[in-house]
Amino acid sequence: MVAIFKKGSFFMLLVAGVFTMSTSLIGCSSQTTEKTAVASSNIKTKVLRMGYQSAGDIVKIKGVLEKRLKPLGISVEWSKFAAGPQLLEAMNVGSVDFGFVGETPPIFAQASGVPFVYVASTKPGTGEGTAVVVDKDSSIKTVADLKGKGLAFQRATAQQYFVVKVLKEARLKLSDVKHINLTPLETRAAFERKSVEAAVVSDPHLAVFQKTARVRILRDGKNITTQGGYWLGSRTFVKDNPELVKAILEEINNIGKWAETNPREVAELISPEAKIDVPTLELVSKRRRYTLRPLSEEVLSGQQTIADLFYEQKFITKNINVRDATLSAEQYAAFTPTDVKP
Repeated sequence: MVAIFKKGSFFMLLVAGVFTMSTSLIGCSSQTTEKTAVASSNIKTKVLRMGYQSAGDIVKIKGVLEKRLKPLGISVEWSKFAAGPQLLEAMNVGSVDFGFVGETPPIFAQASGVPFVYVASTKPGTGEGTAVVVDKDSSIKTVADLKGKGLAFQRATAQQYFVVKVLKEARLKLSDVKHINLTPLETRAAFERKSVEAAVVSDPHLAVFQKTARVRILRDGKNITTQGGYWLGSRTFVKDNPELVKAILEEINNIGKWAETNPREVAELISPEAKIDVPTLELVSKRRRYTLRPLSEEVLSGQQTIADLFYEQKFITKNINVRDATLSAEQYAAFTPTDVKP
């Protein structure tokens, strides 16, 4: 199912998202969705270059894209990035075709002129997978106590939007804290060394900290409105390869449906590569959402609200229209899986 909305006299049809996962786990792909018959003559690439951020990426671990595309003479190359901004930087220079990021990196990327398009979106998780944390023995008791203190998180990621919302709730601005710009892994390391007073930590690192009881959560993302994440593609790649994009999204949505009903099995699958114990990863999986949803007017308007906020607060210097990073109704219809539902 897809969502159609009107903008002036122009109808746009947009489809949406998932978290980084793929199909045919335990054979579920072939049983849940009829796969698109892809004629290799209609695909203008022999190599699919995928960007990812997590050691527990089921798409990569299961090799589902490789299995799906090998008969068509298409290979898959994977590149790992510390966070969304780095992935989009690679897309900007032409070394990545497709990847998943949070809601904030696309806004900074569009303001910088990166030639990407929104392909799909994931539903927001429970919000409990991201939090502002301090050491369990810290004298900082509330978010309001962060004024004048150091707070570590990576700029231009979904963490920045989360921080803005959390600080606003406590009647603070980002300028009221000393921002320390670190990647998620750097943030975790700095926090473990106690070289930062507070940090924004997301899963799986947050779940690990919670298990060891080494942190106190000042505020997590529960009940804070977020957009979820987005699958993005190079504009040229998506326009030239709609049937290939459809095959990719089918794989993602199928594994997403399986993952949302089998969090324990997901944890067992990714534990060896993520090097995190199964119970902790099961908690991570339960807090996430994996399936695609239509990129409706409501979703797109929410993304525009974030872009407008960032422009107002001078995080970006260009006032952008997020719809400029979308495609036509016909183009979305060409690669939208038939079983994608709100």
